[in-house]
Amino acid sequence: MPAIDFPIQIALLDDHPLFRQGLRYILQGLPYVEAVVEAGEFREMLAHCRQRVPDVLLLDLQMPGVDGPEAAQRLLKEFPGLKIIVLSAFSADKFIAQMMELGARSYLAKDSDYEQLRRAIEDVLTTGHHFTPRISRALARHAQPPGRVATRLLNPVPLTPREEEVLRLICEGCTAAEIADQLFISRRTVEGHRQNLLQKTSAPNSAGLVVYAVRHGLLDA
Repeated sequence: MPAIDFPIQIALLDDHPLFRQGLRYILQGLPYVEAVVEAGEFREMLAHCRQRVPDVLLLDLQMPGVDGPEAAQRLLKEFPGLKIIVLSAFSADKFIAQMMELGARSYLAKDSDYEQLRRAIEDVLTTGHHFTPRISRALARHAQPPGRVATRLLNPVPLTPREEEVLRLICEGCTAAEIADQLFISRRTVEGHRQNLLQKTSAPNSAGLVVYAVRHGLLDA
């Protein structure tokens, strides 16, 4: 993992003050974090983003008024480059799939430990996303409902053998560094393959790649 050599701002949108305060204390200990801002409701966070878009936003799923999905949609419409990591007590497949398909860069449970949170933030900052096997499984189950058998659709986009390998590892939740180690290639090459996959499949993000792979029978859902 390359070092984060620039100061960043992290924002927290969660309606529980005690949780926000504890999380802010943890985040302020990261060497590359310059500031942590927090808000308990959507309008407050929107006003802050209009002054300065944070580098990463940690977003709760269930809040009064504007909930997580609506908050993500409205924020990403106005600030499409905003990197959102969902941090929620809800872990059902439908919630994970919905938020990832809306454009979240990762999805963590609120009982995640410090290392899981740190790694997610650093992956999102350096590669644009943090995928986990849990996220991949949720997307696969959402794309392929129970009782249906995944079959290859006619005339799928032609992928090279290396692109299929990279796609399979992305679907398993591997990071760019892990894919590079397994395939004995550089991280830059991995990112190149990922960009080619996004372009070929017209997937908007890594979540879209998983959905594409399942719907075309390219892996076992």
